[in-house]
Amino acid sequence: MKTIVIEDEKPAARRLSRLLSELDVEVSEMLHSVEEAVEWFLNNPHPDLIFLDIQLSDGLSFEIFDAVEVKSAIIFTTAYDEYALQAFKLNSIDYLLKPIDDEELEAAVKKYQSFKPEAKSMTLNFDDIKNLLVNPLEREYKKRFTARVGQHLKIINADEVESFYSENKGTYAATSDGRNYLLDTTLENLENELEPKTFFRVSRKFYININHIKDIVSYTNSRLQIKLNHFNEQEIIVSRDRVKDFKLWLE
Repeated sequence: MKTIVIEDEKPAARRLSRLLSELDVEVSEMLHSVEEAVEWFLNNPHPDLIFLDIQLSDGLSFEIFDAVEVKSAIIFTTAYDEYALQAFKLNSIDYLLKPIDDEELEAAVKKYQSFKPEAKSMTLNFDDIKNLLVNPLEREYKKRFTARVGQHLKIINADEVESFYSENKGTYAATSDGRNYLLDTTLENLENELEPKTFFRVSRKFYININHIKDIVSYTNSRLQIKLNHFNEQEIIVSRDRVKDFKLWLE
């Protein structure tokens, strides 16, 4: 099958291409902007499958489809985990949160290979998805969590949590009083429960609360290190794939 990657971060595009190659999926083209993608689609046969980043250097990737009718299956790659991603499930083959996990990528490719939609059957409502990105749905986010402490249940207010993190297959809430509580949930479940203006997933391991950031320090390989007011048991590093979106979130 013919596959292309549209991703403005060239290291991320190369990494995705390498991961796909390991799955015996060869990427025939890597495109890095809306303008470049539009020109390519106007002059080349369309592929079977597109891996499409939502935010490109010169705009939202949906602008491609304003200019060209693309009849390809699409797997979105996105750092917009704070939005109503149900829209992507309804309108595309799949979506992958950055940084892309190799097992999740393999599952998405297998899903495509088993489904293999006909081009004419792809009815992607990009306007609906774009509206969700620009005007996310109003919703109620969790304000409290509970954790078992011995025979007792501890009530934890969301605004008291400096970070949520995973460790040894458990998910913990690190609070502003320096305590860490084991929760009966996962970081994946939390993505639809946390207020996106307050919490950001900086890596596969950490969500952080913007109100508890003490310092942000440049780190190796174009990454950032986050220092919180009290939590100091582990380094919190913003993965390179998420640095750009993290900076936008800060604003």
